[in-house]
Amino acid sequence: MAGTAKNNILHDGLVPARKALELVLEGAEPVEVEPVALAQANGRVLAEDLAARRTQPPFPASAMDGYAVRHEDLSESETELKVIGEAAAGHPFAGEVVAGTAVRIFTGAPVPRSGDTIIIQENTSRDGDTVLVQKPAGKGKFVRPAGLDFKQGETLLKAGTVIDAQSLSLAASMNHAELPVWKKPVIGVLATGDELVLPGNELAEGQILASNTFGVAAIARDAGGEVLDLGIAKDTLDDLTTRIGSAFDKGADLIVTTGGASVGDHDLVKPAMEHFGFTFSFVKIAMRPGKPVMFGKAVIGGKERRFLGLAGNPVSSLVSSHIFMRPLVRLLGGHDAKTVEPVTGELEIPLPENDEREDYMRATARRDGDSKLLVTPFTKQDSSMLATLSKADCLVIRPIHAPAADAGDSVPVILLRDI
Repeated sequence: MAGTAKNNILHDGLVPARKALELVLEGAEPVEVEPVALAQANGRVLAEDLAARRTQPPFPASAMDGYAVRHEDLSESETELKVIGEAAAGHPFAGEVVAGTAVRIFTGAPVPRSGDTIIIQENTSRDGDTVLVQKPAGKGKFVRPAGLDFKQGETLLKAGTVIDAQSLSLAASMNHAELPVWKKPVIGVLATGDELVLPGNELAEGQILASNTFGVAAIARDAGGEVLDLGIAKDTLDDLTTRIGSAFDKGADLIVTTGGASVGDHDLVKPAMEHFGFTFSFVKIAMRPGKPVMFGKAVIGGKERRFLGLAGNPVSSLVSSHIFMRPLVRLLGGHDAKTVEPVTGELEIPLPENDEREDYMRATARRDGDSKLLVTPFTKQDSSMLATLSKADCLVIRPIHAPAADAGDSVPVILLRDI
């Protein structure tokens, strides 16, 4: 049911995972454009249409090594012509191809005035200043006309294009030294809990290693975000608000916390975010693993900021990051979020009926001879088992109250790796 203003939660109770995803992505869009040098633009998203600043090629150019001639001088058999000069890339011939003459030319060089055909060197023989054309060519052969590739003012790259090797080379050829792209969203990643210590340290009794944020940060970077490491917060409201406030001061668009995401008396993440004026869309979802997930928004410094609170269990935090954080970061960075859309797989083992929480089961996947996706969920799905998650290729989705499934049945699948 809808929450009240008093508890600052718009949707109380267990929110279905699909509804939670809709709420997380609602209104998410890139908000700031920045110019980026070509060398740093790979993988970024173009924010504006890009038009050519020049014509390519800017002049008629030779496509082959050979001789530039006038087609009208060629006979149907062999033709002797006087060589009057040479044209190379960057070193054009300044004169004109007049009757009975030829200009030695190399690939990429401007075709001299009055020249309209290239005879490739394999079809010639040279004796001093005379070249014998042994085999004529059709008019215009091996001449690239000006503008063959594109013309000045032509829009060649559209807004929304994800820059790759091909578009980078094209933009350079269009004479753009930098590109207008959507700014990478800044993602502040914060672990919470007095029991946490960083890897490489000796553990005292009751302590555990902080592992979640490394995976969460990796997913954020893979989705196109710039990660701001906020460290490990103590279980005090003061330490939480200090670290979160510093993240906003550094431009964080999204704060992602792990641990303390429940709403009990000792869970301080929600009060810390309320300190900054956050309104929560939900605080728990009908999903396994990852029930204690919360999401909220607030306007801070004239800019809308978002918060995603994840469970402390390692698998829960990473699965929730794949389902909710990844598409959100992609949208904030100008990408689309289609990567979260499930594909269809076929079970290789039977599964029991499901309960009132949508289940995201870790599974292995393979392709058969017909490229059909075959999936096998692990028998143990405890949310603390990172070793199992590291072996998983995908997540098999079991809807709320899904009936028992047999081997061979179709199921929705979210791929974690290319299969």
